[in-house]
Amino acid sequence: MRRNAGFTLVEIMIVVAIIGLLAAIAIPSFVRARQTTQTNTCINNLRLIDAGMQQWALETGAAADAVPVAADIQVYMKGDVVPECPLGGAYTINAVNADPAVVCPNFDAGTHNAVL
Repeated sequence: MRRNAGFTLVEIMIVVAIIGLLAAIAIPSFVRARQTTQTNTCINNLRLIDAGMQQWALETGAAADAVPVAADIQVYMKGDVVPECPLGGAYTINAVNADPAVVCPNFDAGTHNAVL
């Protein structure tokens, strides 16, 4: 008598079901981690912009209500580049005595628009 070695259909179906269950659990976690990372990147970019604004104001003796443009604070950024929103939003540079803000159309306004 010879027996053919191999997996039965039931065994293969169980393995596929387990892999599907693990994927169903893992994928939402990856999406949530990606959103958290992008939010943290956005907040860090706002800190960098604020630091550049403060340095510009100190070096130029600008008034507290002065509003620098991106070219003014660009020289205080690494690589002379003002950071961009990771999701295509737009950073708003406000007056020196105000916090910079971000408007991001790709996120829910109630949870992800950030101000320092």
